[in-house]
Amino acid sequence: MCNLENKIISVERILQYISIPAEPPLSMSEDKLARDWPSEGEIQLHDLHVKYAPQLPFVLKGLTVTFPGGLKTGIVGRTGSGKSTLIQALFRIVDPTIGQILIDGVDICTIGLHDLRSRLSIIPQEPTMFEGTVRSNLDPLGEYTDNQIWEALDCCQLGDEVRKKELKLDSPVIENGENWSVGQRQLVCLGRVILKRSKILVLDEATASVDTATDNLIQKTLRQQFSEATVITIAHRITSVLDSDMVLLLDNGVAVERNTPAKLLEDKSSLFSKLVAEYTMRSTHT
Repeated sequence: MCNLENKIISVERILQYISIPAEPPLSMSEDKLARDWPSEGEIQLHDLHVKYAPQLPFVLKGLTVTFPGGLKTGIVGRTGSGKSTLIQALFRIVDPTIGQILIDGVDICTIGLHDLRSRLSIIPQEPTMFEGTVRSNLDPLGEYTDNQIWEALDCCQLGDEVRKKELKLDSPVIENGENWSVGQRQLVCLGRVILKRSKILVLDEATASVDTATDNLIQKTLRQQFSEATVITIAHRITSVLDSDMVLLLDNGVAVERNTPAKLLEDKSSLFSKLVAEYTMRSTHT
C-alpha cells in the first residue's frame, strides 16, 4: 500500500511538471538585434502587469517607468512590494500579462531568451560558484584571455588571493563554491560582470549576505567599472541606494515614489524617508 501511494505521488508530480508552460525559444530566426544592443541601456516599462499564474492576483500593477540609460537607480520597498518580480520580468523569467518592457526601443518579448539574457548582467542575491576552476567560473564559455581574467580579478580585489594558489586560474572550485567564503563568492560574481561589460547591470539584493567591508568594496568597484552603464539595485541595506541617481519606491506592486535620494529625504513625510529612518534605527540598536 505504501509503495502504491509513493507511485501515485510520483505520477501526480509528473503531471504537475507536464502542465508547467514551456519557456519561450532561446532565439528567434527573425531576430535582427544590432551587435552592440543595448547601446544606450534605456529601459521603459509601459503599463506593466505581472502575475505568476492566471488564477493568482497581480504582483505588479500597471508600472509605467523609464530607467534612463547610464544612470543608477535604486529600487526599494518592503517585502512583497514587487521588487524581485520586476527583475524577473526584465529577464523574462516571468512574462508580462499586460504591458511591455522596452530596452533601447526593443520589446523584449519579441526576441529570444538567449538573445536577451546574454546582453544583460546580474549579481544575484545568493552568490553562485560552480564545480570546476576559477577560470571556468569567471569565463564559462572561454571568451576571454588570461590577461582579461586577471584584470577582472584585480578589479574585484581577488587577484592576489588567486595568485597565492598553486594552480592560479586553474585552482579547483568544489560544488557550490564551498571552499570559498560567501564574500569571495560574491566578488567572483562581481568579476564575471566586469568581464562581460554589459550596458545593463542588475544587483538583486547583492549585498544582503556579505559584511560591510565587502559591501563597500562592491559599491566602490561598481562606481568605477560601470560609470556609464545602467545599474539597477535592489538593496538589502537601504543605504546602498543613497548615492544612486534615482530611487524608485514600490508598494504593493505600484510605483509610489520616484525622485533623487536627496529630494526624497528632504520630504520627511515620504515613504523613502521613513524606510531610511527605520533602517538607521535598527542599525543603531544592533
